[in-house]
Amino acid sequence: MFAIERLEERWLEPFKEFRANMNWFLEHRTDLVQRCVTTLEKDGEKVHVLAVMNPEQIHKLLRIIWNPGEFRSPYGLRSLSKHHERYPYVLDHRNIGYEPGESIAKLKGGNSNWRGPIWFPTTFMMIETLRKLRKAYGGKFTIPGCGEDETPINLDELAGGFAERLIRIFARDAEGRRAVFGTNEKFQTDPHWRDNVLFYEYFHGDTGAGLGASHQTGWTALIASVIDEWRK
Repeated sequence: MFAIERLEERWLEPFKEFRANMNWFLEHRTDLVQRCVTTLEKDGEKVHVLAVMNPEQIHKLLRIIWNPGEFRSPYGLRSLSKHHERYPYVLDHRNIGYEPGESIAKLKGGNSNWRGPIWFPTTFMMIETLRKLRKAYGGKFTIPGCGEDETPINLDELAGGFAERLIRIFARDAEGRRAVFGTNEKFQTDPHWRDNVLFYEYFHGDTGAGLGASHQTGWTALIASVIDEWRK
């Protein structure tokens, strides 16, 4: 899903050789490009979607990604499907199951934290991918709703849904508590600490509590961009 880009015809006008080569492949080597280039008409102009999946495959994958029993967490995109909580994957006689927080199982001799928690880079890249697809396909590309709401949802709503879930990690809920602080009452209620938000390395896949290093102001600081883009 992350390996997606769109090329609008007007963008290619200054690059005559590149455009000529691309058009040659589109016309003469459909055997090579038909699975990775989808050409659309939008507002009277052509848009090329470059992806390793065709539209049907993207549609099927998005239905799984948006399923709360799979990858959609109340706080972002899980790094491993929740499906594997009940049905772990077995590799070399070792179980690889969904673990929403600090990993209990050892993998390759150490602790593996990529087994269910939320990481800012992957959720952020998913949001960007959905935005690119939305600009290419418009509002016509939808998937069925999941969970309590079965209303069809479009790409813009998918992107916004994941963005709001990242924001929810840090924002106070109806009871004035921040998911990022988990059960730490000092940070939740002490007036000297409750507004000092930490930029954790990753977050619990089910509760949104901060985990790992608490000063990850590299990728977790992407929350500033998310708020700027989605809370205007």
